[in-house]
Amino acid sequence: MRTLFGTDGIRGKAREYPLDVATMFAMGESLAHRLKTSGPPTVLLGMDTRESGPEIARALAAGLAAGGGKAIFIGVIPTPGVAYLCRTTDAVAAISISASHNPFEDNGVKIFGHDGMKVPDAIEEQIEDELRAIRRESVHVDDESLADSPELVEAYERFLLAGVKPNALAGRRVVLDTGHGAAYRIGPDAFRRAGAEVIVINDQPDGRNINEKSGALHPEHMARVVVERKADFGVAFDGDADRAIFVDDKGKVRDGDEVIYLWAQHLRKEGKLTGNLVVTTVMSNFGFEKQLEADGLRLIRAQVGDKYVLEQMLEQNAILGGEQSGHIIDRTVHTTGDGIHTALVFGEILSGSSAKFSELKTFEPMPQLLINEKVASKPPLESLPEYQKAQSEALAQLAGRGRILVRYSGTENLVRVMVEGEDAAQIRKIAEHLRDVLRDEIAKF
Repeated sequence: MRTLFGTDGIRGKAREYPLDVATMFAMGESLAHRLKTSGPPTVLLGMDTRESGPEIARALAAGLAAGGGKAIFIGVIPTPGVAYLCRTTDAVAAISISASHNPFEDNGVKIFGHDGMKVPDAIEEQIEDELRAIRRESVHVDDESLADSPELVEAYERFLLAGVKPNALAGRRVVLDTGHGAAYRIGPDAFRRAGAEVIVINDQPDGRNINEKSGALHPEHMARVVVERKADFGVAFDGDADRAIFVDDKGKVRDGDEVIYLWAQHLRKEGKLTGNLVVTTVMSNFGFEKQLEADGLRLIRAQVGDKYVLEQMLEQNAILGGEQSGHIIDRTVHTTGDGIHTALVFGEILSGSSAKFSELKTFEPMPQLLINEKVASKPPLESLPEYQKAQSEALAQLAGRGRILVRYSGTENLVRVMVEGEDAAQIRKIAEHLRDVLRDEIAKF
């Protein structure tokens, strides 16, 4: 059973178990053992802008070498760039060192196979088992800096530009909020090379300011700049730039559900939306699903996590899928969510429209409230009788005209309570009550 790996790799406090030097060394060694065939396996390492990234990279590289492998350090690059380069080079695997939207104190590792896909849960479990067996406290890791590979970064940027027509964004003014993260250089450069006039904010990483009141989780500042500078739209990336949150020309935030909806309509109009379906997660708004049905399109829901979205997309032969949070997968060219690719392609779609972004209608969202509560442990929800009783009572109150989704975060020590319904006041009351019951009952464990 996996305990270190969550829905998006391993994540935790930097320099603490499991992101300490000894454990990361053991992970590199274990991965090299799994990958070794006729020769030394090559593994790419990329990272975001956290100050702990180089330390983790050195530990992984040393462990890979101890296991008979070889590490190639890319440098600062978005997670989807790591995935792309893994499947287009002779690397047999790749690791992105990032904690995505988390604060700088956290970090994490995401492992990709040569196919550019995050490794399956079963493989993560095997790596975790061997990691524990071979981990030792005393390991040798050089303090020398790892040399960046600018040619690999350029190869990824060429891939991004190949996703749109030459000068696809000519004449467009765009605000980019890079969240002091992995997109701080590549994102603006790609947009400029696509012809856009680019206004960049939060692009001065210092190792500690990643995601700090900026990026995909905090698009408010970007929204003000879009309106002030009369931009056509704005895009905010998270720390590793695998998600993108948009703001229209009026400063309104347009989440992943809305972008997927408009993108799907564009693809259908061009006759390219295979199966007339999209894949999202259980978090997507019910209003989105109802509007798709009214339009003659299907929505298939996966569990939260873009790796699970991709699994459903492959099973259903869907080419478009993603999450409300802004992870969007374009399976015609990619194997994972890519915020910069999403921003460029959707920007090209907007450029081809005769209407402004703010004039493009999507769906009437059903009131939805998500509350996060910190927890010290994660006992199975079905083992909590007080919560189970409260949930049954809440479902009776909704009377079939809403949804309740409660789950633990796969990347943080949080329980997430999401309630949808027709009455905003009612769903707030239900969500807060369920949160309180969970907080008190979990505290007993």
